[in-house]
Amino acid sequence: MTRLRLAPALLLALAALPASAQSQTLRIHAPPAGKAFWTHLNDDFTVRVRVPGGEWQDLYEYDVKVDLDRPQDASMVAFDMAGPVEVSVKKNNGDVRRVEVRPTSAGVKARLVGNTAYFRLDRPAKLSIEFDGDRLHNLHLFADAPEPELPPPGPGVVYFGPGVHPLPEGQKSFRIPSNTTVVVAGGALVQGNIEIRDAENVRVIGHGIIDRPEQGITIANSRNVTIDGPIFIDPNHYTVACGQSSNVTVRDVKSFSASSWSDGLDFMSCSDVRIDGVFMRNSDDTIAVYGSRWDYRGDARNYLVTNSILWADIAHPINIGLHGNAEAPEVLENLVFRNIDVLGHDEDDRNYQGVMAISNSDNNLVRNVRFEDIRIDSIEEGMLFNLRVLFNPKYSHAPGRGIEDVTIRNVGFKGGDINRPVIAGYSADRIVRGVTIENVTVGGAPLRRSDIDVGQFVEGLTVK
Repeated sequence: MTRLRLAPALLLALAALPASAQSQTLRIHAPPAGKAFWTHLNDDFTVRVRVPGGEWQDLYEYDVKVDLDRPQDASMVAFDMAGPVEVSVKKNNGDVRRVEVRPTSAGVKARLVGNTAYFRLDRPAKLSIEFDGDRLHNLHLFADAPEPELPPPGPGVVYFGPGVHPLPEGQKSFRIPSNTTVVVAGGALVQGNIEIRDAENVRVIGHGIIDRPEQGITIANSRNVTIDGPIFIDPNHYTVACGQSSNVTVRDVKSFSASSWSDGLDFMSCSDVRIDGVFMRNSDDTIAVYGSRWDYRGDARNYLVTNSILWADIAHPINIGLHGNAEAPEVLENLVFRNIDVLGHDEDDRNYQGVMAISNSDNNLVRNVRFEDIRIDSIEEGMLFNLRVLFNPKYSHAPGRGIEDVTIRNVGFKGGDINRPVIAGYSADRIVRGVTIENVTVGGAPLRRSDIDVGQFVEGLTVK
């Protein structure tokens, strides 16, 4: 079905309000032009937004691939808001009986009129709108805070404005030097890997899209790097691959992937990392923290992951400790995961299950880890947590050295048929020590020690 679209210039105005008030409240980025308009469009929904009292404005619905099991076409829309807005989401095909807006913690209730859901947003939000329980062809809505002031093109600035930006012929990536700000402005489609290697003081900012790259952003042997705002659609590999780097901030990133090895945010031998306000829907681990891997070497310490939404169509939402340097053992420590909504976890292989997983091998020592204030909405196949010192025959060169001082606090799972969580050491000198589980509930009922499969070589387990 083809429907009439407003010209891009008209998408930037609300007729009922002064232009100055409009620009301060709602900004809609122009859709891609030409062939890209049709190749990126998903027509499952008609989505409109307005300032209360203004006229409805049509959004462009991007097609995004989800779920590697059987890759599906879901939808995504995005806009910026600085005050209350109203949203209309019409499902274009089939009858509708109910609608759900997740995460529940966002507190958004939709009113269904025929095939159209209406709701109000008083603050920025990252949401999944699902009709009749369909989570494979759903609408992802990103209502961002206003795009920060972006520097214009000039020295020290790589600028991608609205429009399509393919890699220049013969280049494998957009290579970014030190002391550079990369602007991916709203309405931009950047079609290639952004590579930050042997660099410092680099920012990648803006609400544009990194569109179907081989890999999203590579950060290697670098420091003082910030990624703030872009959307990643269908990278073939990782969204952000970070190796042997420090002082890295990933903020307000949104990501979709449905390819093999298409992890979200992977960190190898990195320290002093901050992840804040991300939305990751990936077909492998959404966030992974490792020691050595490939050419990267060194410990991993001081992570804060907060205010984020994770959705693992395959594998773990959070995975820690699998890779390291068996010949020169490393430490992974001081890792905090706080205020997180998990919208999905699905993994057929028991060895890779766990919303919160510490799969410790390669002589790593993992210690001082906190998971707190985590709301788990759906587990299709999997378990709450999986804390093991192990030898993985597919990846490991040695078992892990041990896991110490882990706290799982204020975690709630809505309930369902899942596997029992696991805690297990490897041997008498490779143990799990000092795990505290406090206020963890399943379907509203407290998790008890008897609900956990506690293996050998576990000391100091407290469940309260």
